[in-house]
Amino acid sequence: MMPIQLLRQHLMDRWQIQMTESTQGKMLRTGVYPGTFDPVTNGHLDVITRAARMFDRLVIGVAANIGKNPVFPLEERVDLVRAETVTLGEKTGTIIEVVPFSSLLIDFARQHGASIIVRGLRAVSDFDYEVQMAGTNYRLAPDIETVFLMASERHQFISSRFVKEIARLGGDISTFVPPLTLQRTLARVRTSSVPDPERPV
Repeated sequence: MMPIQLLRQHLMDRWQIQMTESTQGKMLRTGVYPGTFDPVTNGHLDVITRAARMFDRLVIGVAANIGKNPVFPLEERVDLVRAETVTLGEKTGTIIEVVPFSSLLIDFARQHGASIIVRGLRAVSDFDYEVQMAGTNYRLAPDIETVFLMASERHQFISSRFVKEIARLGGDISTFVPPLTLQRTLARVRTSSVPDPERPV
């Protein structure tokens, strides 16, 4: 197997073991899906929907990430993610919680009783960074595993950064974000004077 296939198999094996242990112990299978969600995109929602099918309870952690100078304040990002996922629990039978956090991710996961961190991968460029983060988190908390979900083909190139950049330049972002987020993003981005540190110079 290639290294990425071995890693994926290892993560899935560990996930199956932990799911079995949780079921036998009659505990809620809880996962955490963290992100900045500035703004939440259809790519995020795709990962959230798929992750919800894996757990009894999914905690969506909205990171403060002040260093990124987010366009949306933390409270509004939390509200948008909640609004865009409000019916997901009924559709999947999963408890969905949206919670802000500014602590270490592993501490946040422990605080909410989660043993699995879910991360989305869009492309090979994401892989190196995410593997480093997963490895670091595992060193700090061996009892917490990271599971990667590959982005669906139609969402592979969607990122919050690109959405903001396109909106700033007057482009159509309606296929990249859900309706409520679309309205809020256009209102925020086109009038915002906050610089984007990720914007290429």
